Amino acid sequence: MSLAGILGHPVGHSLSPIFQNAAFKECGLDVRYELWDTPPEALAGRVVSLRDPKYLGANVTIPHKVAVFPLLDELGGQAARAGAVNTIVNRGGRLYGFNTDGPGFVAALKNESSFDPAGKSILLVGAGGAARGIAFALAEARAAHISIVNRSPERALKLAADVAVTGAEVRAAAGEPDLSRYDCIVNCTSLGMRGGPAPGELPCAIGAARPGALAVDIVYTPAQTPFLTAAAAAGLKTLGGLPMLIYQGALAFELWTGVHAPVEVMFEAARKALAARESAAAR
Repeated sequence: MSLAGILGHPVGHSLSPIFQNAAFKECGLDVRYELWDTPPEALAGRVVSLRDPKYLGANVTIPHKVAVFPLLDELGGQAARAGAVNTIVNRGGRLYGFNTDGPGFVAALKNESSFDPAGKSILLVGAGGAARGIAFALAEARAAHISIVNRSPERALKLAADVAVTGAEVRAAAGEPDLSRYDCIVNCTSLGMRGGPAPGELPCAIGAARPGALAVDIVYTPAQTPFLTAAAAAGLKTLGGLPMLIYQGALAFELWTGVHAPVEVMFEAARKALAARESAAAR
């Protein structure tokens, strides 16, 4: 049996074992995906262990997406530009770091909302790690314009400058941006997340967006966040965070196995698990 898992601290909340193990089973692969709660002081040892032939690799989540950089042999795809690794692949004892968050986000837009970023104007609310991967992927997908707004303007300015190196038209939006200018508005913060610091707070005044625009929340618990509820009430199209989670996981699955990921099986397993969590939270 081969192994894969998720490195983070904490990781008990992760849905990844549920949908990844469903995918391995569907494809007849003798692989088990595990939770590897890894405090910072244990990270180096855990990553070294991934060189063993029994490991396909790992997903990486908070707080290790940057800390793993010096522990890897090579960076592939968007990892270096995005400044974060969320997938490690073991190839003959050499460890390669990838970032599937951004490409997974773009795949979710295209496949679940029929929204092609090419030629579109997009606002990202937040400038953290998730926003970095998303911004670089949108630039690669030829978005016409990317604006970034953040509570700490310096972070938005830094991210905009980093992404602008790709040749994309990107800027940090000052103050409260004019939401009516955008085809798509993305909440890249944790605002609205159940159990987070501000579960009832909106990241922006989404009601000011133009009807028909797409509102995307990368938060997936709850499935219907306050941001998405307000967006739907304002006549916007909406997309929750689960598709991004699944598509980034599908890309990781394919990097590990070389097998086409059974996306619908992954969705079904994740939705069942989320429904069970929603039911438990309502009790």
